[in-house]
Amino acid sequence: QSPPGPALLRSSLPPLSRPHSQRDPGDSDADGHAALLEDGSDEAAEGSWADRSPLHEAASQGRLLSLKTLLSQGYNVDTLTIDQVTPLHEACLGDHVGCARILLEAGANVNATTIDGVTPLFNACSRGSAACAELLLEYGAKAQWESCLPSPTHEAASRGHSECLEVLISSGIDVDQDLPHLGTPLYVACVSQQIHCIRKLLYAGANVQKGKHLETPLHAAAQHSSTEIVNLLLEFGADINAKNTDFERPVDLAAPSSLVERVLLLHEATPSSLCQLCRLCIRNYIGRARLHLVPQLQLPTILKNFLQYR
Repeated sequence: QSPPGPALLRSSLPPLSRPHSQRDPGDSDADGHAALLEDGSDEAAEGSWADRSPLHEAASQGRLLSLKTLLSQGYNVDTLTIDQVTPLHEACLGDHVGCARILLEAGANVNATTIDGVTPLFNACSRGSAACAELLLEYGAKAQWESCLPSPTHEAASRGHSECLEVLISSGIDVDQDLPHLGTPLYVACVSQQIHCIRKLLYAGANVQKGKHLETPLHAAAQHSSTEIVNLLLEFGADINAKNTDFERPVDLAAPSSLVERVLLLHEATPSSLCQLCRLCIRNYIGRARLHLVPQLQLPTILKNFLQYR
């Protein structure tokens, strides 16, 4: 039975799915190498539009020997399936860093896009492969696009892949990138209740008020049961009185008599401390682009830690 082709990947809040290879993952590389060469004896002549070539199979299964041999035989490193999926897409989706490196060294297009606009970096972030993401960025992968292509940042945030998110943040992405159909990465993380990603985005200076249109991250968090996320957003200055397009505040969206509703009502009745207000004011004055310089300020360590929420 031949292995299924790759599924179409789209940037959305629900987890993406992709059929797994039907080959036994325990097969040796040598056995897989022989099978791939036998199955694909005529595929090299089919050009760049071969559907699911042996090169794709080798990359998706992490078979380094097979991959090197196929490339040495003249296979196009950017061979495409009918959905314009490249072997590099497959390697990154499978978290096969070694295969990804071989393909990149052979000249693979690091920013290749499928018919859905999915890049290898998106696949790496979808899988949670920080190593692949870092490798791709080293080879010039574009972390953010001006058009509404599937966003690696939003994908990492929605899936809770905080290590990938940290790699992207270190590369200098705009943590407030606002996509019309998704909102900001912080909003997406709040919808998916990914507290580690929420914390990383806030530490990196994400605007706690920017969500999706008039819906703030706090609106999204209030609809779930995590008081920890709600408290975290409030600590970073979330506006409890912000109204969405239906003129509803976050507390209006919380489940009646829930712990989240109680937290929001308590915060509404309790003024923020002067320390908290000062910290927010100083962080805003420093600006997101310079927050990483806080450790270099000529201040006592306790104050620098306070400004960094440590």
